[in-house]
Amino acid sequence: MILILMGVCGSGKTVVGEALAKELNIVFRDADEFHSVENKNKMAQSIPLTDEDRLPWLQAINKYILQRIETGSSGILTCSALKKQYRQILLYNCTDSCKNDCSAVKIIYLKGSEECIQQRLEKRSGHFMPPALLKSQFSTLEEPTSDEILCVTVEIDGKSVSDIVKNILGIL
Repeated sequence: MILILMGVCGSGKTVVGEALAKELNIVFRDADEFHSVENKNKMAQSIPLTDEDRLPWLQAINKYILQRIETGSSGILTCSALKKQYRQILLYNCTDSCKNDCSAVKIIYLKGSEECIQQRLEKRSGHFMPPALLKSQFSTLEEPTSDEILCVTVEIDGKSVSDIVKNILGIL
């Protein structure tokens, strides 16, 4: 099983992903690890990434997901996956690789209000993504729709990490 936690910056992808990985005793990777130095520098300067900037990053993540599936290894991965097009790139060839077992890959959308996430970002330190880019992320965000059968939405407003983790475990 591969779980991809998606959402805007500050939605709790990393902290929830780490907690889930610990609970399930599986590998955790943050998609930020796959960004180029150039992308990280742009974001640190409050310059939003373009689709062209994101494509090699998304392809690298897709390659990682396919490797996990092909080796039968479970894992949790965080990725903003803000647009449907990005989620399609992440999942490219995944259903073929898992022999059409759709339960092998699931995208969990951590959905929160802009106000809630802004408050979280203001409390966070040491991350290359400044709070100033949150509006850009919400502008880019295309929430998963009912035709994206591998996506599940989890509301995060007013919920603790442990409550969010319990909710996700209940979905699995």
